[in-house]
Amino acid sequence: MMNNLFQFFSQNKPFIYLSLIMLASFLVFLISWLKEPRRLLNGILFTVFLLMFGIWLTVTILSTSLRPLILSYEILLVLFIGAITLIVTFSWLFFLWNAYFVWKRETHTLSNLLTLFIGIAILVSWIVALVGPFNNFPSWAKTLLYTPIAIIDYLLFVAYNFLVNLTLYQIVPRQYNQDYLIVLGAGLAKGNTVTPLLASRINRAIQYAQKQVAKGRKMPKLIMSGGKGGDEQISEAEAMSQYAVGRGIKSDYIILETQSKNTFQNMKYSAAAAFNDFGSKNYRAKFFSNNYHIFRAALFAKKAGLNANGVGAYTRFYFLPNAIVREFAAILVLNKKRHLIITLLIIVFFIIYALLQLTGLAH
Repeated sequence: MMNNLFQFFSQNKPFIYLSLIMLASFLVFLISWLKEPRRLLNGILFTVFLLMFGIWLTVTILSTSLRPLILSYEILLVLFIGAITLIVTFSWLFFLWNAYFVWKRETHTLSNLLTLFIGIAILVSWIVALVGPFNNFPSWAKTLLYTPIAIIDYLLFVAYNFLVNLTLYQIVPRQYNQDYLIVLGAGLAKGNTVTPLLASRINRAIQYAQKQVAKGRKMPKLIMSGGKGGDEQISEAEAMSQYAVGRGIKSDYIILETQSKNTFQNMKYSAAAAFNDFGSKNYRAKFFSNNYHIFRAALFAKKAGLNANGVGAYTRFYFLPNAIVREFAAILVLNKKRHLIITLLIIVFFIIYALLQLTGLAH
């Protein structure tokens, strides 16, 4: 048997090495993600694994020499690439369509018009690319004009990485053994009433608590986190508590955190409330927000020293694109120094290359 294994290894070294690299990339991602799912690096590690898996799968299928299997794979690959190309090409149409529904069903605020602006920007970019008004420019001028395109490409990669992390974060293990469930507040309707969006967060936390009890474990305490806004009659935490009591939760299982004004403070003050109630930092906690918001909230939880992962409440599909764009913009601001440095490096690189072209040192 050992001789057969040695012979197989000797004859298939490249494929075995490729398989080991693919498995190693998966293990590196899995260990990193399970240990700390609140890392932006996880998206890059997952992408590396997907690329390695794609290469491994292609090599595996081509090495079979089975023509029907290879043909089927080639057809699926062409269809996949074609679908991605169509989605990218006509993404402006999706954003404009989404902007119409958001405009029709939501308030007409600037933040709710983000998909409209993106759709228009993509459409204009495609028109400029098709018309080609810069074709007759000298090479150094074209290089300078490529600078914003390179910056946009970088931002698209960052956006892709954010979407991968946001998607992965939706399936973080639930672990129904929590001491505290932290519900993040949101604005109140008429200054004292829980909105449907906020209600979805509370309902998700109640559902989680009930499932934990159904599994034979203790009832967790709900920390309602949210202060009083300038146009609100009571704190968000008080309104959330009233709503939860109306849904059958005993007030003894509700803790109010009424100081926070933003997500970071939600995490910071909720961690303090849990510590004061539990008596140590050894408590287990989850936080609850809408599904599009939980990854950014998790970054704030990490920053605030709260060892908790999030559980997302359902959000209407038409609202998701605009909300996700807002979340991405907020994460860009959260890491603005890093992105500014990389953007400046891109600009400097293109300026230097344009100068080299202008002086004839580069073609």
